[in-house]
Amino acid sequence: MADKIKVMLVDDSALVRQVLKEVLSSDPQIEVIAVASDPLFAQNYLEKQWPDVIVLDIEMPRMDGLTFLKKLMKERPTPVIICSTLTEKGAEITLDAMNYGAVEVITKPRVGLKSFLEEEATQFIQSVKSAANARMKNVRMAPMEKKTLEPKLSADVILPKAGTVNIGRTTDKVIAIGASTGGTQALEALLTALPRGTTGIVIVQHMPEHFTKAFSDRLNTLCEIEVKEGETGDRVIPGRAIIARGNSHLVLKRSGAQYVVEVKDGPLVNRHRPSVDVLFRSVAKEVGQNALGIILTGMGDDGARGMKEMKDAGAFNIAQDEKSCVVYGMPKEAVKAGGVDIIIPLSEIPRQIIKFKD
Repeated sequence: MADKIKVMLVDDSALVRQVLKEVLSSDPQIEVIAVASDPLFAQNYLEKQWPDVIVLDIEMPRMDGLTFLKKLMKERPTPVIICSTLTEKGAEITLDAMNYGAVEVITKPRVGLKSFLEEEATQFIQSVKSAANARMKNVRMAPMEKKTLEPKLSADVILPKAGTVNIGRTTDKVIAIGASTGGTQALEALLTALPRGTTGIVIVQHMPEHFTKAFSDRLNTLCEIEVKEGETGDRVIPGRAIIARGNSHLVLKRSGAQYVVEVKDGPLVNRHRPSVDVLFRSVAKEVGQNALGIILTGMGDDGARGMKEMKDAGAFNIAQDEKSCVVYGMPKEAVKAGGVDIIIPLSEIPRQIIKFKD
């Protein structure tokens, strides 16, 4: 039997520690080896045994989570999952944490905590397993009871699958990007390398609500192109990248001679909202061969079917290669589904985007 994934929980809430331990211990592949109420207690445990994954709160007494994260990454880079509250202030701090090497964000509400974490048990367990497989060398370091699996829905619950797509080649082009674990840093590297006038971009990054606004705003200050969180009616135009709002699907539509986005409610698709498959399907239907699809680092298979639909509609598709991914899940599944034309390192994707404009 393979070794279990060893996890440490660091949170000043006894309830959070208890519930998270119960959730993770329900999976036979995971072992919680330590719980700590703050980073100083955690450091004592680390002198005895080092975990494969650390689940870390941000706001704690004696030492905050961000300071502890920086120390961890300097001493021994380790997959860290941030467990943070759903607040605007928390979003900014959590983005700082991801900038310093955290690989995933799990949000916790201020009320209804126990029921929320139990409902999200499956996704939380998958996040821990994904983090355990993260390639930390590709992460840029900046200065209870088992629950029954929810049915894994497809993009059909949001958009019907297109029939034969026959859209003529035009100069009106769109780039569609999907990403998950490790995607915040990958997107920053990608978008900051693009010049003004780059073909319009639509993006799904798996991220909770509130965090996508802070993430978009931060990228907007770093990039030559405009980056914004999507709102219904936003036009997809050269020099603009639109990021799907957390907890809402993003759909591309043709409106006369323009492309616009629509923010939609609806069920989780591939256990995600926003879903890459939903975005990619809409791009296949509305843009066809005038689209460029890109799938970046991330766990799971969201985007694989949608990318195949884009390819069938005539789009050219790119997958990030395994060596440059933090988690080679989504790109791998897209390749297996037959929807990818080329597999290249993250560093080479900006050149392909710029070439696509011509």
